[in-house]
Amino acid sequence: KKKLKISGRELLSVPIQVFGLEQLQVLEMSPERESCLRYRMELLPQEIGRLRNLTCLYVDSNNLKKIPAEIGTLSCLERLTLSNNNLSSLPAEMGALQRLHSLHLANNSLTELPAALCQLRSLTFLDVSDNKIDTIPSSIRHLEKLETLLLLFNSLESLPEDICLLRNLHTLWLGNNHLRSLPAAFGELVNLDWGYNYCSCNFEGNPLEIPPPEVCSRGPEGIRDYFSSHRRI
Repeated sequence: KKKLKISGRELLSVPIQVFGLEQLQVLEMSPERESCLRYRMELLPQEIGRLRNLTCLYVDSNNLKKIPAEIGTLSCLERLTLSNNNLSSLPAEMGALQRLHSLHLANNSLTELPAALCQLRSLTFLDVSDNKIDTIPSSIRHLEKLETLLLLFNSLESLPEDICLLRNLHTLWLGNNHLRSLPAAFGELVNLDWGYNYCSCNFEGNPLEIPPPEVCSRGPEGIRDYFSSHRRI
């Protein structure tokens, strides 16, 4: 793959010459994770739309406040990392990224799950942990291929019933929210790897009442039994 990595703690913008590299497939503008550095780039330029062959774009740990609409023209994009920035919204045009299968948005300032993300039908991995999200739209049901959904450390008070239609989910992290109840069909998420991997579903740090924590610990069968027995009452 044709790859370019741009580094430097003084990185404020993308060098204009980069946008002439139209065959570029991988563009990396993030510090090494171990370094705990942050770069200082605040704006991804509109010219990013010229890089039509990009499959991977790494721009985490910067100071990004806005993503340009032109990102929606990157029709080959499969992996996008935007974690550890200052994003409070995303452009609607992102919904056009129909090949995108991995999207990292942890540690930003999102207050809702942007509707555009629910149009990304190839998505298998979505991390929106460490934001300020308080609602999940029912349109999340369109993410039928989703296998990993990370929602830790947000402000969720409830989940839509439609989340239970994501039958390919293997990993669902809901820890440290404000959830008092789970949807009645939650036990239908049968592919959550409850029995073998405790980490595959995480509820800790929620004031759960329905079902109670001791029921949740029994996994999908216990949750399903709980809801079905309450329907009979």
